[in-house]
Amino acid sequence: MMHGIGAGLLAAFALAASVSAQTPVDPTGFAAAADVTAQVAAMERAMKPGQGFAWQPLLSSGATVAAIEIWRKPARPAVHPDQAEYATVLAGAGTLVSGGTLEQPVTVKPDLIEGSRIIGGTTRPLAPGDVILVPAGVPHWFGITGDRLVLLGTKVAAKP
Repeated sequence: MMHGIGAGLLAAFALAASVSAQTPVDPTGFAAAADVTAQVAAMERAMKPGQGFAWQPLLSSGATVAAIEIWRKPARPAVHPDQAEYATVLAGAGTLVSGGTLEQPVTVKPDLIEGSRIIGGTTRPLAPGDVILVPAGVPHWFGITGDRLVLLGTKVAAKP
């Protein structure tokens, strides 16, 4: 039988093991505002002259990724057949065209169809703080006003 300090340490270790076994791990991803600002600045420094787009994950949980997107040039209009796209404008300004019909669609990869333009879409100006939710299968396009448009974007798998 243990007495004194040895018994006390053993009891403390047993209690700590019991508490940690009962306390679930928090799977929540978190990036402080300073982390987001630092990642945007690092990405902008790394972009080469003439580079129109940069993408880098900020947080992830399984297949779901929240990523910083920096747009300096517009890409082609797109559709994500099985993914909704949620984004918040962090900096810069631009235009969102969404809805309507994608003209001349080409499947680039299973989760991306691009086209030449959107016919009959709705045009909205974008500014910091704006929030966007494009449902799966809906054509969308981001235009850039000024030198850049910075988004925090997440694609979320649509339920079958």
